[in-house]
Amino acid sequence: MTLRTDWTLDEVHAIYNQPVLELVTQAAAIHAQTQATGEVQVCTLLSVKTGGCPEDCAYCPQAARYHTGVQAHKLLPDAEVLASAQRAKDSGSTRFCMGAAWREIRDNRDFDRVLGMVEQVNGLGLEVCCTLGMLNEYQAERLKQAGLYAYNHNLDTSREKYDDIITTRTYDDRLNTLEHVRKAGISVCSGGIIGLGETDEDRIAMLHTLATLPAHPESVPVNALVPVAGTPLADQPRVSVWEMLRMIATARILMPHTMVRLSAGRQEMPVTEQALCFLAGANSIFSGEKLLTTPNPDFDADKQMFALLGLKPRKSFKDVPEGATVLGRTATVEA
Repeated sequence: MTLRTDWTLDEVHAIYNQPVLELVTQAAAIHAQTQATGEVQVCTLLSVKTGGCPEDCAYCPQAARYHTGVQAHKLLPDAEVLASAQRAKDSGSTRFCMGAAWREIRDNRDFDRVLGMVEQVNGLGLEVCCTLGMLNEYQAERLKQAGLYAYNHNLDTSREKYDDIITTRTYDDRLNTLEHVRKAGISVCSGGIIGLGETDEDRIAMLHTLATLPAHPESVPVNALVPVAGTPLADQPRVSVWEMLRMIATARILMPHTMVRLSAGRQEMPVTEQALCFLAGANSIFSGEKLLTTPNPDFDADKQMFALLGLKPRKSFKDVPEGATVLGRTATVEA
């Protein structure tokens, strides 16, 4: 299947607005052509530095300016991070993501420590991902040299809606970070959040931006807002499964080889709704009790769901030939 990065906004609009069952059917067919449909990448996300963030993201309980009850803590000890990564691997995760509530990476001792964490987790045979805020080309190169496999930096919403949600950094700041990550040869993970009060047009515009980047992100998380008391979006209604299906199916059609991740909001979704999302083309989840600071299904619940639906975890470094050098280490295919 030919990958396109020249989608028009009208084309994305037409795909997204199909009758939902036709949309899901089309996405499922493309998913079957391009991916192993019974395989789901299991990822775990750990907050290695929580709270105290100077940003004003309206959805985020880690912003210092909001009173959400999140206790700020400094960077976790290396041993604690490595133990969490080992537990995640033992529970079936093949990608481990470390998040820090920073506006941007600074060239200081904390960044040096994160680089050391990347090296250690990489040594476990996991795909290592980080989400640390904005970065420059030099910092992206340092992360690559330490063994980073992927970097997450979400667009969150459309350019048009963005200023209603965040004022402390620009949309172009986000796009520039993605460019630095791509240029360094690190896998790009970038998606967004629905339920912020945006319109369907905003959702379509965000998907259009992702699908017309110079190369499709290797991973696109689709997050449903988890409203948190104390944030400006605390009273937003829950996103419906039909909205999630439209986002996931459209992403799958536009970006056939991308991992489409069913991310935040999964705690509120029964297995029947999650099954529909997998049918529509989702093939990645976060597993573990928390997504940074918000609740998430634990490993045991996901194992039961996988058994019920006949799903199996995707192996780490699946797209990398056995024995090839991957960001400073020799790739071994993990079960």
